[in-house]
Amino acid sequence: MNNPKNRMTRQFMLTFILTAFLFVSCGEKKKDQQDDTAIAADSLETADAQFGGLALYTVRDAMGEDPKKTLKTVAEDGYLNIEAAGYNEGLFYGMSPADFAAYLTDVNLKPISTHQGSVTLENADQMIADVKAAGFTYFVVPVPPMGMFTFDPETQTMGMSGTVKELTSILNTLGEKCEAAGLQLLYHNHDFEYKPNADGIVPIEYMLENTDPKYVNFQMDLFWVTKAGADPVAYFEKYPGRFKLWHVKDMDAEGRFAPVGEGSIDFARILAEKEESGMQYYFVEQDMTFNHSPLEAIKISHKALEEIGFN
Repeated sequence: MNNPKNRMTRQFMLTFILTAFLFVSCGEKKKDQQDDTAIAADSLETADAQFGGLALYTVRDAMGEDPKKTLKTVAEDGYLNIEAAGYNEGLFYGMSPADFAAYLTDVNLKPISTHQGSVTLENADQMIADVKAAGFTYFVVPVPPMGMFTFDPETQTMGMSGTVKELTSILNTLGEKCEAAGLQLLYHNHDFEYKPNADGIVPIEYMLENTDPKYVNFQMDLFWVTKAGADPVAYFEKYPGRFKLWHVKDMDAEGRFAPVGEGSIDFARILAEKEESGMQYYFVEQDMTFNHSPLEAIKISHKALEEIGFN
């Protein structure tokens, strides 16, 4: 017969071991929960600290080398929204639309707009579907498409072949396709659209007056408008609500691209009229950098955005 005292000892030991196991398990579970909470808090803090947008064309070389690392850096530098400029054969920077959208979510970046310079009437439907699948809202035509854009390397001047009427017709067609897919079509300017052409027509004004805002609106590049000798605010007043996105980059004393805050453009004056313009989002863009690397320039611009009052 078993000794009652021995049975009590064994029961005590089993109870002690089970209690210890449960204590350790609960402790580990609590630690895991604390770790998960800390990670979530860090992500929330990063998201709260981010504001403003970046046109990825600014960091195109880095995006070509390592897009994921570059996007993570863009988020760490404080940007929240991005505009893409790296679509090729159905991929955004080498990623499928779904994978690109998923990675942006991982690093707390939001896809707002994308420059689709290779769009034609033939490939538009597939391109629109890809832009939609990647989570963008705005489909931007960055220059006159379908071979209409011209550039003279000797004079460093941009222009277009064909007529502004033909360009406007293409935009109207693309705009209707985008609207049907739940996207918004915008046209992005350089300087030549704000100057009278050989026929005495100011292209941007012709496009504004011959497109339906239900289907076609505009992204104003503040640098190029200034370079053309035009006043952004005057266009906001003449064509209110038509400029849904802005490109924000400064102009140095030599008339070159500069980080925001290191040039002569009065952004505070322009920003005061954002409601009149119809602006929904803005993006820092710098086509070329001279005194800084692109990754340095975007940090300088982001700091200046806050000082000027962009948010």
